[in-house]
Amino acid sequence: MEVTRPGQLTDDEIERYGRQLLLPDFREEEQMQLANSRAVLIGLGGLGGPAALHLAGAGLGALRLVDPDRVALDNLHRQVAFRTTDLGIPKTAVLARSIGALNPGVLVDGRPESLSEVNIDSLLGGADVVLECSDGAQTKFLVNDWCVSRRIPLVIGGALGWRGQVTVVGPGGPCYRCLFKSPSEEMGRSCSEAGVIGPLVGVIGSLQALEALRLILWPLGVKNRLVDFDGQIGRWRTIQLVGDERCPLHGR
Repeated sequence: MEVTRPGQLTDDEIERYGRQLLLPDFREEEQMQLANSRAVLIGLGGLGGPAALHLAGAGLGALRLVDPDRVALDNLHRQVAFRTTDLGIPKTAVLARSIGALNPGVLVDGRPESLSEVNIDSLLGGADVVLECSDGAQTKFLVNDWCVSRRIPLVIGGALGWRGQVTVVGPGGPCYRCLFKSPSEEMGRSCSEAGVIGPLVGVIGSLQALEALRLILWPLGVKNRLVDFDGQIGRWRTIQLVGDERCPLHGR
């Protein structure tokens, strides 16, 4: 997943990214930094789909998409990156096609497989930032441990019912395991068991993309934190992560 973009933006790129280039702290230098960056997304459902499309739209240079599933009918109420005509097609293939249509300049590497301890090095290797968008508690801890040990920035998302959370884990700070210790029975519940309101996952996935961009562009200003959103009453809460000395990854 090598990506190298020397030189300056083309006229087409200046027009494509014009609205973000108008921002006072976002210049051509920042746009080129995105063009030379790589992200890995684990899970391409309600969170990963919007996150991938927003990163592609922003001009991230390369995206690796990891998900073993095919599009199913019960995905469609919340996974808006897919259409009824996509039923039965691997999610990696559908999303790669959508990203290519949205921004042909983005390199896409689709991996239709499940993440495990066996293949995690090959799937996450080379990433500048990782977005964990799956609904598996064990996967979140596996990705957290890998990223912390290698000092790779990580954004973990989760959504269930009316509640969603985004956890930002920057190198050298408190991590997901400091906060939650280990997978619990509650964390193991899925949307198929507890349900989820569709727009919530779009909110959380979009926030993951935003945090990933911040981690790439301004890593020194990133605070390790958990953002919690209650969609039923419209309330946001932010919790700063605190290192746990009992965490085996503390201080790495």
